[in-house]
Amino acid sequence: MMKVKLFDFEHEQDLEDALNNFFSEHPKIEIKDLCYQTSHFAINGEQIYSFSCLLLYK
Repeated sequence: MMKVKLFDFEHEQDLEDALNNFFSEHPKIEIKDLCYQTSHFAINGEQIYSFSCLLLYK
């Protein structure tokens, strides 16, 4: 059965840590696809970044 996991963080290191933790906790998963995206926007003059990853796996 195909499954989906979405990760989204404001810092790229947090995304990297979360992915590494997920892979460590689920060593037998079969990765089908991994989609990475970055975006940014401003709120009240503050620059906000979004680093996200969509993981498709079995």
